[in-house]
Amino acid sequence: MIDRLEKEVDMLERHLKVLRMVIENEPIGIVKMSNETGYPHHKVRYSLRVLEEENLIEPSSQGAITTERTAEFVEDLDGKLDEITDKIGGMRIEDAPELEG
Repeated sequence: MIDRLEKEVDMLERHLKVLRMVIENEPIGIVKMSNETGYPHHKVRYSLRVLEEENLIEPSSQGAITTERTAEFVEDLDGKLDEITDKIGGMRIEDAPELEG
């Protein structure tokens, strides 16, 4: 159950690293992103596809570039991550009464 969440968080982290690279280096191609992040080409390509589906980046002849929607997404991101962190923190069981074995 937790393993799936951990994999999703890892994937989100990769998507956000790829987005950050596009924001900081646009236009940028797959090869440069792969070389700089250490992620295999296919994982960078998948992250780019996800970001494109979310209208956060778009392809150009020189590589990926940001869209009009990117700035708004980035502006809202920290708040959304804080909400999720708080929600996950509230799920802790360690303060629950002792379990009897």
